[in-house]
Amino acid sequence: MKKINQKKQAAVQYTIVPKDLAGHLFNVSVTVALPAAEGQVFALPAWIPGSYMIREFARNIVRIRAESGGQPVELAKLDKHTWRAAPVAGPLTLHYEVYAWDLSVRAAHLDQSHGFFNGTSVFLRVLGQDAAPHQVDIQRPGDPAAAGWRVATSLPELGAKRYGFGTYLAADYDELIDHPVEMGDFALASFHAHGIQHDIVVTGRVPNLDMERLRQDLKAICETQIAFFEPKTKKAPIERYVFLTMAVGDGYGGLEHRASTALICSRVDLPSTAAPKTAERSEGYVTFLGLCSHEYFHTWNVKRIKPAVFAPYDLQAESYTPLLWLFEGFTSYYDDLMLVRSGIISEGTYFKLLGKTVGSVLRGSGRTKQSVAESSFDAWTKYYRQDENAPNAIISYYTKGSLVGLAFDLTIRAKTGGAASLDDVMRALWERYGRDFYAGASGDGRGVTEKDVEALFDEVSGLRLKSLFDRYVRGTEDIPLAKLYAPFGIKLVDERKNAKPSLNIGVGRDPLGAKLNQVHEGGAAHQAGLSAGDIVIALDGLRVNGAPSNLDQLLARYRVGDTVPVHAFRRDELMRFELTLQGCVAPVVTIGVAPGTRKTATVKRPSAS
Repeated sequence: MKKINQKKQAAVQYTIVPKDLAGHLFNVSVTVALPAAEGQVFALPAWIPGSYMIREFARNIVRIRAESGGQPVELAKLDKHTWRAAPVAGPLTLHYEVYAWDLSVRAAHLDQSHGFFNGTSVFLRVLGQDAAPHQVDIQRPGDPAAAGWRVATSLPELGAKRYGFGTYLAADYDELIDHPVEMGDFALASFHAHGIQHDIVVTGRVPNLDMERLRQDLKAICETQIAFFEPKTKKAPIERYVFLTMAVGDGYGGLEHRASTALICSRVDLPSTAAPKTAERSEGYVTFLGLCSHEYFHTWNVKRIKPAVFAPYDLQAESYTPLLWLFEGFTSYYDDLMLVRSGIISEGTYFKLLGKTVGSVLRGSGRTKQSVAESSFDAWTKYYRQDENAPNAIISYYTKGSLVGLAFDLTIRAKTGGAASLDDVMRALWERYGRDFYAGASGDGRGVTEKDVEALFDEVSGLRLKSLFDRYVRGTEDIPLAKLYAPFGIKLVDERKNAKPSLNIGVGRDPLGAKLNQVHEGGAAHQAGLSAGDIVIALDGLRVNGAPSNLDQLLARYRVGDTVPVHAFRRDELMRFELTLQGCVAPVVTIGVAPGTRKTATVKRPSAS
């Protein structure tokens, strides 16, 4: 964390109060001791780092006014998220209300059960003073429903006690918005990983929550990742870390920050004390641990090792980079890998998870039309704005990027005889671009460019890897995983011959029947003329239920190649289609160790050194 010179520039002062829990309103104020002589300009960020879409958070500002010395000051709106106050001689304060009803990890949410906010949603930037110290007084709500609330954040305390209401400090605006805040009556547990305190905060009703198991599992994951990046010192780049978790009926997602993560999950995915002590971790719980592993890996990869265009962030406009395959895709590669390296899951479970990823990548024909570099660059307009045709038009830089990471890892290990791996590349990125990112006086470290990445891969591996970049990063070729895995005794099996009849569609809920959310190019539904948005109501004269759909049960009565009539509504018109059933368009992949062969070094648990 950067040292703050309080004498150099006066701190920007914020106050935030959960004012109306039922109305979902935060009252916020910002005071500038020395506003710009020509009139101080304020702006609310248009997006939040880690989520590449213009969110227009300013639309949630309900009322706003300015004052100085107790007198009103004229405030002119310049655009949808920018205001200019008239020149004043003394300190200037803006007062505003923020509507907070977005139950996600990206924005702000407030009701009688809890309060949550990211700084990008509630804290106006004081343009020209981003580098000044920023203080925020988080005040207790007056509503009796919040009498037992506490505060959880990784922001350093100034006048507040840990987990208490009061004043918190940030070195600058960038740090202020990189520490989300949760307030409520939450469950709390702590552990130390290589000497660093980590806190687990769980908000929401979770009967019989097994915090001890969660504590032990996260400790293993965090220690494994710290040792991965710093095998000699075991030194983490943080002074404390907080897992902020919102448990709901149905939800999944996470957003990384420099010393914390905001998570949302289904409460049934969290471990229960009612489960037998010898019980294996459930599939849902493993998924949640994978999410935690993913966001924690971002502490190094994207929060400190950054694309050059993110050093620093331009929070008012889209910032394009073709490198999200490295920052999100490689993080997706390592998230489950860290679970097996830390002993959380078995190698067999790891291969099952990997098989699902391979199948999901091969299922959409978009992979043949868009490279992961293009997917990264177009995240703002395509990946974060997906429509019904997305599987046929785009590829995910998360899933395909993770397979790119696997391809590089296997290639480097095989061609160097195990002397080098992708691990060495990641540690080199950390040493050169990440470790000292926040160490400078300005805090703006150097980001990495596409040329830097490719040169570093060659340098660390001692190989020429341009063909892999051309074919799998900048190109759209499918990764030949069976060939790449062969030297390690790992076998990939295409299970399509055993697949049941499929329409190759994505199905959503509708009272009338099975609503087609996606129709995969080349699949049975597409060949028959069905379209996304159609509602299938009958298959071969038998009713198709809505939620849950019985479509799979009906299809199980037929064979691949059978032709059946399908009735569907398109808008308000009933249509009839002749549909020839297919197997899966994409392989259903199983991965395992071939009998009598050695196991792959890719999932071998590393030593501490």
